[in-house]
Amino acid sequence: QVQLVESGGGLVQPGGSLRLSCVASRSIFSVDSMAWYRQAPGNERELVASAAESGTLNYADAVKGRFTISRDSAKSTVYLQMNSLKPEDTAVYFCNAKGLITDGKWYREVWGQGTLVTVSS
Repeated sequence: QVQLVESGGGLVQPGGSLRLSCVASRSIFSVDSMAWYRQAPGNERELVASAAESGTLNYADAVKGRFTISRDSAKSTVYLQMNSLKPEDTAVYFCNAKGLITDGKWYREVWGQGTLVTVSS
């Protein structure tokens, strides 16, 4: 069973930056897309940014120009660089992979356990 493990969350002041990392527990042969979602208290989980195998990147309107998603395929890792953070960015951030193949097995969708980002002064 493959797992996604997030790291890099924490407490940051408004205007600050954080970089989240998500690494797969097994080397990824291929994946259709990797993405970051977030869920704030009382809210539904929402897409923050995604990176397709084709290279297409998508961002939620709320984070465009501030967040950057990137992948290091050799390390089976995806990153989320978050700049100019705002209090409304406070949430648990989840890593997601769709159409993942590793060790000869195909997984429709895999989720990480999440990492908490708190933006507060």
